Amino acid sequence: VQLVESGGGLVQPGGSLRLSCAASGFTLDYYTIGWFRQAPGKEREGVSCISDSAGATYYVDSVKGRFTISIDAGKMTAYLQMNSLKPEDPALYYCARRPRDPSPHLRDAEIYDESEYDLWGQGTQVTVSS
Repeated sequence: VQLVESGGGLVQPGGSLRLSCAASGFTLDYYTIGWFRQAPGKEREGVSCISDSAGATYYVDSVKGRFTISIDAGKMTAYLQMNSLKPEDPALYYCARRPRDPSPHLRDAEIYDESEYDLWGQGTQVTVSS
């Protein structure tokens, strides 16, 4: 059972990247998948999550309108399309599995509470630089 991220790299400000999170050993349909990021010297923070079964997606304010999360259950892969990348976006990006779907009324701190996520990938590095 594991999650493996890929797709990170170096991109110029304003550019785009698509991160992938490949799942193995379990079915994505029954879980929420979240994306988190951690910049040097900062705490890890939640960015977005998706519940395919609930048809729900969540984004933190800093990425709304720029990032899009999706799932291809057939390919057992979740994606994070990142557009209009900014200098504040560089970080190590992780995907993680959440066994319980977050309720729509939850605050971001509750949606991205790391204690609710039971499986993590190793991360993929995103660098934004001109």
